[in-house]
Amino acid sequence: MPRSVPIVLLAAMVPATALAHHGWSSYDANTALTLSGPIETASYQNPHGQISLTQDGKTWHVVLSPPSRMDRRGLPREDLAVGKPVTVVGYPSRVVADEMRAERITIDGRTVELR
Repeated sequence: MPRSVPIVLLAAMVPATALAHHGWSSYDANTALTLSGPIETASYQNPHGQISLTQDGKTWHVVLSPPSRMDRRGLPREDLAVGKPVTVVGYPSRVVADEMRAERITIDGRTVELR
């Protein structure tokens, strides 16, 4: 196999990986959800932070922004403490029944835009 073939294959995979990570088309932007409740679990790591909360008997997994963006916008790791009440507004996943992408989060009386 010529040396250029593996390089071409690798180069072809990079855009697909980038699209898979940044593809928000799997969320229904026509259906806004507002969820409120105490944080049950929290993750503040790349590529995106996440929290889970339960509303009306259903546990939701909420995809947040990357930690660097949350820090810049005033939402440090310490704010996402288990048990802390939050309200998130965002869009449900079309693929995963209990997942949503958050556009904003209200915590400690302040609202932080995540996108």
